[in-house]
Amino acid sequence: MKTMSNVDIFTVSHELHELLEGARVDKSFQPEKDTIIMRFHVKGLGRVDVVFQAGVRMHKTQYPLPNPKLPPSFPMLLRKHLKGANVVYIKQHYFDRVVEIKIKKDQIYTLVIELFSKGNIILLNEQREIILPLKRKKWSDRDISSKKEYVFPPKKGINPLNITKEELTELFKNSEDDLIRTLAKNGLGGTYSEEIVLQSEIDKEIQASELTANQIDIIYDKISGIFSPLKENRFKPNIVSNGKENLFPLELELYKYEKHRYFDNFNEAADEYYSKRVKSDIQNIQENIWKKKVGKFSKRLKLQTETLEGFKNTIKISKEKGDLLYAHYMEIESLLKVIHDARAKEYSWKEIAKTLTKAKKNGLKEAQIVESMDKLGNLILDIENMKIAIDSKISLPENAEVFYEKGKKAKRKIAGAEIAIENTKKRLKEMEEKKEIAMENIQVPQKRVRKELKWYEKLRWFLSSDGNLVIGGRDANTNEAVVKKYLDNNDIYLHSDIHGASSVAIKTEGNEFSDNTLKESATFAASFSSAWSKGYGTQDVFWVKPEQVSKTPESGEFVAKGSFIIRGHRNFIRGAILKIAIGIVDYEGKRVMAGPVDAVKKYTDNYVIVKPGYEKKEAIAKKILHEINEDKIISLDDVVRVLPSGKCDIVES
Repeated sequence: MKTMSNVDIFTVSHELHELLEGARVDKSFQPEKDTIIMRFHVKGLGRVDVVFQAGVRMHKTQYPLPNPKLPPSFPMLLRKHLKGANVVYIKQHYFDRVVEIKIKKDQIYTLVIELFSKGNIILLNEQREIILPLKRKKWSDRDISSKKEYVFPPKKGINPLNITKEELTELFKNSEDDLIRTLAKNGLGGTYSEEIVLQSEIDKEIQASELTANQIDIIYDKISGIFSPLKENRFKPNIVSNGKENLFPLELELYKYEKHRYFDNFNEAADEYYSKRVKSDIQNIQENIWKKKVGKFSKRLKLQTETLEGFKNTIKISKEKGDLLYAHYMEIESLLKVIHDARAKEYSWKEIAKTLTKAKKNGLKEAQIVESMDKLGNLILDIENMKIAIDSKISLPENAEVFYEKGKKAKRKIAGAEIAIENTKKRLKEMEEKKEIAMENIQVPQKRVRKELKWYEKLRWFLSSDGNLVIGGRDANTNEAVVKKYLDNNDIYLHSDIHGASSVAIKTEGNEFSDNTLKESATFAASFSSAWSKGYGTQDVFWVKPEQVSKTPESGEFVAKGSFIIRGHRNFIRGAILKIAIGIVDYEGKRVMAGPVDAVKKYTDNYVIVKPGYEKKEAIAKKILHEINEDKIISLDDVVRVLPSGKCDIVES
């Protein structure tokens, strides 16, 4: 896979700094050996995933890779030190393929992304000591191990953004290569070196040390001109197609007449470019895995078919040989008698063989069918152009019986061989069908498209079976919003009788509400409370009128954010069951809804019921998505978003 160039890294680092400065670090994942995904929360934008692939790439991604069930130690350490921290800055080191991400929590941490060679990802503490690298490495001048001071790799090449004419002249003067190789080896790479030479109109094979002062001036001006958009942040991200695709943050004369696809930012271009290759790699890996599985049965079938043909051929040849022995009974019997008489006179097998050879030369009729004889007395006969080996120590009928018995034995094996072949054909067909299904259902990264949420989708919500919209807070901020922004005079306020629960409101629109809606809302309030994560089966819930809900404390009291004071009589609903259903409903468009079973059942036949349990949200969400997402209209994130906080078990689907 193409490694990001120094120019790519400059551009992507600048864009990520603009995007993530001040962002909060969320979780980290390691979906593949050399790949880390870090999730950030950007104010006003929400979730942003960034992929770091050691030695290859770094960019924002909308193609999330599947995470392993058991996270490796490195992302867990990143979570421990960095979760909840804020990004200070992201910058490229010098103009090299190394990026520093400064992150502030209890101290200033540095995450170093090395994108040269096989690359690395390294977490440093405030003293720039290595806490843990993704990969431990050691060179004569660098030791990438825990508790060692981090040392940048030796500075190589030039920085085209601030190189002076004197530095360029010195570079050419000391070079032993031609112009193009000199530029390429000093940090500019092949493509940008070609671009510089193309625009300079100088022979690229000229020795760098032979360049004139005028030619150096031209090259210097072209370097300044080509890379000036980087200084001014005037990027033109594009993917060029010229037989194969290539990714650039600038427009190049080299590809002036090729097909271009332009993007709003380089991170988006890089995401499309690399994610396409990741998909292809996943498909190729799976294709090879299945090719081996199917190939195993194909090879077995070929071998079994050849064996069956061998049995049939053995039957045919063995019968022909036995029949030929009887067809030439007189000659062979006479020949065997001569041999037996010679052995009786104590002639050796060697002497007998010489005698037969001499007899054949002298035209003796019986000897004409003899091809050769070995030192054990085995005769090779040539009868009607067929070579037949017989034992001269036994009679002709006994020799013929050896061949007939061999044919019978092969015949007995045919039935078993045919059964084995049929079984293999069946297994091969099954494996080919499994391969076809597996290849169709390969889990390749799918683009995560940010949806415009309805106002109630930013909260917890469901539609009661009587048609009332019921909303609830997701956290302290949205609990405040439920009461202060969305709770109207005729609505009903509910809350679980436990610390840590959603503020829930039944939107009545000034109409009467039913006991059924009240009961469903109580189930909703109980399920989206801390009672779920505690594993309770039931929970008491109370309801009051909006005027009883206040943010004004008594003298000397304090009301925390998201909390409220309830004054007056509380109406209790005892033992609300913690159980919800998740399904796709058509409410102002298709969307996923989580609510009481009766409510969800009213609007869809396709739903999954969950209760407090032992399985993680992400694992349960995958199972739910598989059950309800027939039309592929929702994502895994959509399901995770509506589930209660805490582990779950599926009751029914």
